[in-house]
Amino acid sequence: MTTEERLENLERELARAKRRNRWLLVTLALGLGSLSLVWASAANVPKAEAQGAAYGRKIQANEFILVDEKGKTRAILGVTEDGSALDLYDENGKVRAMLGATEAGPVLSLKDENGKPRAGLSALKNMSSLSLYDANGMARTELGVFKDWVVLSLWDENGKACASLVVEKDGSGLYLDDENDKPRVKICAAKAGPGVTLLDENGKNSWHAP
Repeated sequence: MTTEERLENLERELARAKRRNRWLLVTLALGLGSLSLVWASAANVPKAEAQGAAYGRKIQANEFILVDEKGKTRAILGVTEDGSALDLYDENGKVRAMLGATEAGPVLSLKDENGKPRAGLSALKNMSSLSLYDANGMARTELGVFKDWVVLSLWDENGKACASLVVEKDGSGLYLDDENDKPRVKICAAKAGPGVTLLDENGKNSWHAP
């Protein structure tokens, strides 16, 4: 297999990885949405009576609410048929951290004082991911670990892909994209040998080495 053929193979795999990354972000968002439904539902579930007498020091309930000295809610731990969730609030009543065990998998979301997501961690089926967001709630970088892949993606402030690093069993590839989310530079380090390719605005190879 020639270097150009290896680069073309890696480019095809990058396209697959990008689709997987986008699907992963959607899945993470769905997980967070499920998490929100969990605690919202928990807030409407009647509290179970404490059963300390029957279980010694154990207390069973559908929901626990922690308040500060001013009576403001600072944490809610709830369980419903959709899963379980723990929400942590700041002094202004804003949710700043959400941890849940949903049907899609465990999810952790951290938010700023404006309610914008700033970091997300998930462990879903066949994959796990770490996502970091800017002050506008726009995803700027994500690390995704799949069964046979590891993908690191970087986006600009408009959500356009800027660079991607793909690592798989046959080697690794670095891709630099233009403003239209098209690869313009490909650098691969495959087992058969390294290679560099430059592409024009139409995705055609304009130069490569070796």
